[in-house]
Amino acid sequence: MGKISEQQAMEDFTFDTSSKTGLVFSEEAADKKTVLLFLRYYGCTLCRLDMRLLREHYAEISGAGGQVFVVLQSAPELIERETSSDPFPFTIICDPRQELYRRFEIRPASSKLAMAGGKTLRKIGLAKKYRLAHGEYEGEELQLPACFVIDRSFTVRYARYAKNLADIPGPDELAAILRTI
Repeated sequence: MGKISEQQAMEDFTFDTSSKTGLVFSEEAADKKTVLLFLRYYGCTLCRLDMRLLREHYAEISGAGGQVFVVLQSAPELIERETSSDPFPFTIICDPRQELYRRFEIRPASSKLAMAGGKTLRKIGLAKKYRLAHGEYEGEELQLPACFVIDRSFTVRYARYAKNLADIPGPDELAAILRTI
């Protein structure tokens, strides 16, 4: 498919979670406004922060008629082990072979310095405030995030390929985007 652009139909795909295999995205996302958020991996401190903030503000996203799918480069076994006692209110798609990242051309940064631009230092400070620690390393360490918002008709209404680790919308901005579609 290549890069995802606004106003195009979202290409369907199959995926695995920590407990199920071979799920079809269009069936799982059916008839709801959907955020498809690509992060790095579960052990990444800033990804843990993003997921924690999504959890804390999930009522705003659902109140705007939305749901969230987070794609991680993490293995299903790791997600099961790490989240079984405290599950997230959204679906975590496990993509340890990074097939979806390649399919949708979500590229890694050219260097650690390039990853850290924008408001990344502020985000690191917030992660420290929450006392979040780095977990296991997995996948592509330089992977950049991406965010897509898809309407009920499966049309991409928002597409953002991040330029650094902080270059994705937070939960409040996601809820605002969802309210407009």
